[in-house]
Amino acid sequence: MASIEEKRHTLAHLLAAAVLKRYPHAKATIGPTIDIGFYYDFDFSGGKTPGESDLSAIEQTMRELLPSWNAMIGTEVSEADARDRFKDNPFKLELIDGIIANGKPISLYTAGDFTDLCIGGHAENPAKDIAPDSFALDRIAGAYWRGDETQPMLTRIYGLAFDTKEELDAYKAQREEAKRRDHRKIAREQNLLVFSDLVGSGMPMFTPKGNVIRSEIIRYSRELNAELGFGEVHTPNVNKGELFKISGHYDKYKEDMLTVKSQYVDDEMFLKPMNCPQHTQIYASAPRSYRDLPVRFSDFAVLYRDERPGEISGLTRLRSFSQDDGHIFCREDQIESELTNVLSAIQKALTTYRIDYWVRLSLRDPAKKEKYIGDDAVWERSEAVMRKLLTEKGITHREAEGEAAFYGPKMDIMAVDAIGREWQISTIQLDMNMPGRFGLEYTAEDGSKKTPVMIHRALVGSPDRFMGVLIEHYGGAFPLWLAPVQVKVLPVSEKHNAYAAEAAAALRAAALRVELDDSSEKLGKKIRNAKLEKIPYLLVVGDKEVEAKTVTIESRDAGNQGALPLADFITRASEEIKERA
Repeated sequence: MASIEEKRHTLAHLLAAAVLKRYPHAKATIGPTIDIGFYYDFDFSGGKTPGESDLSAIEQTMRELLPSWNAMIGTEVSEADARDRFKDNPFKLELIDGIIANGKPISLYTAGDFTDLCIGGHAENPAKDIAPDSFALDRIAGAYWRGDETQPMLTRIYGLAFDTKEELDAYKAQREEAKRRDHRKIAREQNLLVFSDLVGSGMPMFTPKGNVIRSEIIRYSRELNAELGFGEVHTPNVNKGELFKISGHYDKYKEDMLTVKSQYVDDEMFLKPMNCPQHTQIYASAPRSYRDLPVRFSDFAVLYRDERPGEISGLTRLRSFSQDDGHIFCREDQIESELTNVLSAIQKALTTYRIDYWVRLSLRDPAKKEKYIGDDAVWERSEAVMRKLLTEKGITHREAEGEAAFYGPKMDIMAVDAIGREWQISTIQLDMNMPGRFGLEYTAEDGSKKTPVMIHRALVGSPDRFMGVLIEHYGGAFPLWLAPVQVKVLPVSEKHNAYAAEAAAALRAAALRVELDDSSEKLGKKIRNAKLEKIPYLLVVGDKEVEAKTVTIESRDAGNQGALPLADFITRASEEIKERA
């Protein structure tokens, strides 16, 4: 049976065949697989270009062709034969040039009446292996040839593909739910943040309500840092290029860094994209003994990365953001305990946020060693340490080659949100390279000088990005401790406003975040408006409540809770906040 990757690859060819049948003037270029399906890029110059309304007809043609695709037959051909077959397609000819330059054989694959240039990896019997209701064409977009803005703009047709119709339908339903939960939409509705073209794309500005959520995320990370023994530092946003040359970021990361110019000095300078090089300099500022280690620094300074405009997306991909960043400088015999403690703190945090997760052990790609710093012995040792820890702790994990940081392997905590999507947020990285590059050392027990190990870690990653994840995870219905407005007091009529104001003042005095709706609207409308805001608790006050000095509690999550003395509600809510329940 064909794998899903093979099915998706085959469907990209089937899409090309259907398009060329309906649009003979089109030139097919390339069509790879993606995580949820496939796409193919076409040049429609010289004739009609299909639009979204044409996708259903193209999809129907794919289904009509599929039964005749009972084999995918590969054949190696000569350069001359390949060039002759694609003589009218400059895109395919360019691909052939690349194949020849790399000394690779040229192969063609044929199914039905369609032949394409390809290296293989298909369903052997598409008609049998691919269920006709397991795929669908999705959307149309523009794309430059080979991603180069100087090259022609092509038309990209995306398709969805899964093993079964049920999986396809489930993905479509998940996507619709994701649209409903889109943090950009909810953030507008709840007035949480603002973007401005005058400020710059990817540069969020948090409103008072949005900043409450962001601040609570940071506050919790600070508490966890204190439990782990971190000392919080603060480091500057602008740094000399020499710092990043020593750390290795200059060579490996420069295209993602924003440059800064001074009127008075000629130093090459950058807005910092990460904190680790600065933390090495705090460590290096004083002599260290083996007794002093581990040394732990945390940092919430703002970072900047020069993301491409097309990659910026709300809070989940930014140019300006902070991290709940931290670095540990320790002896090798302390590595296991430090990694264990940090991992435990991350697990505690995600349990509090009610987020499931799994662990990815991100390793170096041994076939692309030039992407990394450090020799083989260091990498083998550091990867073995992390693998051993996860195995001995019985932590289920998956290994991923090529996902390591350029300086060391890492445990990436992959959060799974309420609708099943995965987000890489927390990380623990073991670095046996950078400390030596900066000449960091400590005095060992025998008086010799040794180089410390550096552990990079983030508990929930970027508070800004994590806020975007949480908005979607909760669908805007934040738990009480995170909610920008925790309680809304609703007087039944104007004659109850005075008592409602007293209740609101008492709630504020107890450090609860409160709003009072003393408008002239009817109670029903006040309740409807408050529910749209997804406020955790609504307190209704009328004649009975004024007389008894109580409040009637409407819980967003549990419905009507009846009447309760105001002091009792304050005690209950305060305890819920304290426990982050």
